[in-house]
Amino acid sequence: MGQLRMERVQELVKQEISKIILEDIKDPRVGFVTVTRVHVTSDLRSARVFVSLMGSEEQMADCWRGLNRSLGFIRREVGHRVRLRYTPELSLEIDDSMAYSAHIQELLLRVQKDEAEKMKKGGQNE
Repeated sequence: MGQLRMERVQELVKQEISKIILEDIKDPRVGFVTVTRVHVTSDLRSARVFVSLMGSEEQMADCWRGLNRSLGFIRREVGHRVRLRYTPELSLEIDDSMAYSAHIQELLLRVQKDEAEKMKKGGQNE
């Protein structure tokens, strides 16, 4: 299958899963979820859905359980909305790249603050 078609299918599945989670899942445990990317196998039989969760540890754990419980519903809805020969088997994976990015940003800000304090102290000694 062509690379361009694979990318289009992956983006379409990502958009539809995002809509389903946002609009159709009624589970109160499913809160702040962002579908960051979807990787579909070349035969379109399975798809790994990467999600980013926000909130406290407890909220994220509840949200994860809620998402896993509604995986069958999400797959069925994707099958109705995306016209493919086979509806891919979905598996969820946590994408912690946003949390990692926030951590790196925090470290950079801390280094910047420390450098500013060193410059201030160096100027006072003269």
